[in-house]
Amino acid sequence: MNTLLQPFQQLFPLQYHEQIFLVGGTVRDFLLQQPACDYDLIAVLPEELLPSLGFRLVAGKTTRPIWFQHDAQLGKLELIRLDDISQLDADLRRRDFTVNAIALSLHGKWYDPLDGQQDLQQRLLRVCSDQSFTDDPLRLIRAIRFVADGWQLASETAQQIQHQDWAEQLVSLPVERFSREMVKALAASQPERFFEQMIQYRLGTDWLLELFRMPDIPAGPLQHHPEGDLLTHCLQVLQRAAAVSPDPLASFCAFFHDIGKLSTDPARYPKHHGHDEAGFKPALNLCKRLCLPAEWGRALAWISRLHTNLNRWSELRDATRLRMADQARKAGISRILPVVSAADKPGNSTPDQWFQALEVAAMNSTQLGINIEQLEAMQEKHRPDFILQHRIRLLRSYEYIS
Repeated sequence: MNTLLQPFQQLFPLQYHEQIFLVGGTVRDFLLQQPACDYDLIAVLPEELLPSLGFRLVAGKTTRPIWFQHDAQLGKLELIRLDDISQLDADLRRRDFTVNAIALSLHGKWYDPLDGQQDLQQRLLRVCSDQSFTDDPLRLIRAIRFVADGWQLASETAQQIQHQDWAEQLVSLPVERFSREMVKALAASQPERFFEQMIQYRLGTDWLLELFRMPDIPAGPLQHHPEGDLLTHCLQVLQRAAAVSPDPLASFCAFFHDIGKLSTDPARYPKHHGHDEAGFKPALNLCKRLCLPAEWGRALAWISRLHTNLNRWSELRDATRLRMADQARKAGISRILPVVSAADKPGNSTPDQWFQALEVAAMNSTQLGINIEQLEAMQEKHRPDFILQHRIRLLRSYEYIS
């Protein structure tokens, strides 16, 4: 505890230590013995003191004023100022979950009005009040994000979610807030549970239309997809990918790798010919709708297009292998693609030649041993094939050596 408190004790004047509290995720993570990079505080101290301590005020239109500071040693600090210590209890009860409603003063005194430490020991998520989700509907998404990280919903909290239609409240929220929670869930220990809970409680139907269509679409012919529906298949692929990679982008691409199957004419079920190509534009549109970074859309689009081919590596011509490696390299998915492809087809492993193909695809003419004068002397239309033949020969030489 001293290790946690000492930097803050040095930051704030001694006479205020009894009125300054670490709260929220900071305390929760400390009790779970997990590292923290952001710190939340509540303080009862003069407003004019905060700027002299390095804090700056950010007053939102719909949120309470918060004082921010970035400390070189601690990282980001967020402080909410109270006028009186008697307001502490009410502030804690207005929070989302009991495990986030625990406060620790700089003198080392605990305040836990809702028995959050008991819920913490059981990794149980319980709302602080009946108004918790109504006050901020995003807490519904935060709840299932916690579930993806190994938490369980308290029975009354689960019932509160189950027994109400939250669509109207959720649709009023900026999609960016949902996406931030989804990305955190994708980096959690069991990301597949996030999407399972969305389906179970019908949360986010306007944000992830694709997710709610998946249960009604066959994954493919049963001899290849005994799991049956597309949702079950995508959950399994996500689970397998997350087991080998902590990258949330890899998990995102794993779950939506078959987005092209949503475009298949039902008359062609259970087959999905051409779904690899069909998913390219929908992948870009999905990421744009979720306000995700452009590189996420690019990654998912190319994962959709290429994942099946990597599983057919032994059947491909060398030219196709090199072209695919070059496309993956330029799309920034050279490490993610093998993870998703292997997760899509259990028992497959990344071809040994994949990383050799990536290396050869990235080489310039000099590195390929091409005579530049000879290259410049030939007609421009013949140069790409001439360079490709050098790449193929080099790739085959690697195979011969190995």
